[in-house]
Amino acid sequence: MAKRDYYEVLGVPRNASEADLKKAFRRLAMKYHPDRNSGDLDTEAKFKEAKLAYDVLSDPRKRSAYDQFGHAGVDAGGPGGFGGAGDPGGFSDIFGDVFGDIFGGRAGGRRTQRGVDLRYDLSLSLEDAVSGTEVKIRLPVLVDCQFCGGTGAKPGTQPKTCTTCGGKGQVRMQQGFFSIQQTCPTCRGTGTVIEEACSHCRGRGRLQEEKTLSVRVPAGVDTGDRIRLAGEGERGDFGGPPGDLYVQIQVTKHPIFTREDSDLYCEVPIGFVAAALGGEIEVPTLDGKVVLKIPAGTQTGKMFRVRGKGVKPVRGTATGDLICRVAVETPVNLTERQKELLREFETSMQEGGSRHSPQSHSWLDSVKSFLDKIGL
Repeated sequence: MAKRDYYEVLGVPRNASEADLKKAFRRLAMKYHPDRNSGDLDTEAKFKEAKLAYDVLSDPRKRSAYDQFGHAGVDAGGPGGFGGAGDPGGFSDIFGDVFGDIFGGRAGGRRTQRGVDLRYDLSLSLEDAVSGTEVKIRLPVLVDCQFCGGTGAKPGTQPKTCTTCGGKGQVRMQQGFFSIQQTCPTCRGTGTVIEEACSHCRGRGRLQEEKTLSVRVPAGVDTGDRIRLAGEGERGDFGGPPGDLYVQIQVTKHPIFTREDSDLYCEVPIGFVAAALGGEIEVPTLDGKVVLKIPAGTQTGKMFRVRGKGVKPVRGTATGDLICRVAVETPVNLTERQKELLREFETSMQEGGSRHSPQSHSWLDSVKSFLDKIGL
């Protein structure tokens, strides 16, 4: 019986890509595989035909020979010299290759694994965060056990090749018509087994130690910023690269200043005499003092801006300002004489009417108008 054209068998054009071939074979394999059609010789023959066609066309050399000489180019003794396309009944290998990308790729030795990233929370004062600093930190890390050299085996012995997976770290499992690969349950993917564990690291191959690192904190950092130290995380498995260390910044609460973006805020208490008469007061900044002029009649909540005395953010925008909020302080612990003077002062204020307390009188007028409106 004449063989059908392999491209026709798979239902693909002659210029089909490798991905097209794989997709076509997967579709036919799911339809005709013997496990899905038990005892149906017709579907089994169609599956073998599709498998044979894919085996030839997925191999660049065989496909080239087939395109030149047809079936003669890949049959035993043909011009292509490939000695046949293989046993069409040997299903598991090719089906595993087709679906390997879905179930974890091909087995073939231990895979290198990048080390785990680490995090270190660093508390800074506002002064250090604004000006920048350099700090030493100590953190626990996992290092190779010096007694076993990182093998995990008792000194003087070596791990043995895993007999379950042959040292590959993965095993191929047949589940129905799927051939999938899984991590070897015996060696857990390492490819080796330890018969006698190192007593110092208990077979883990690594021990925890502390190391000291110098961290340069740039000026202008704020809570939530991170500093990345490349390669200072945990080491990778099986020769993989180490992870990174991320230093997370937390700026502690300051007794005077609060920060919002590039601006600093502080509350400045002043006596009611200074608020009424005006004057000059000294206010702190992060790099010294400045004189703040208070105009006469200043009220609580009045904001004064001192240009350029804020923070220059780490990302390079302009330096912010210092914003001072005035809070007029009510006197406490008065002597009898002071109380008497205040009563005299209050009497003199009342004689002036709304001229001395415009906000108070305006508010009282509003209250009276409101109460009249509601009939009270």
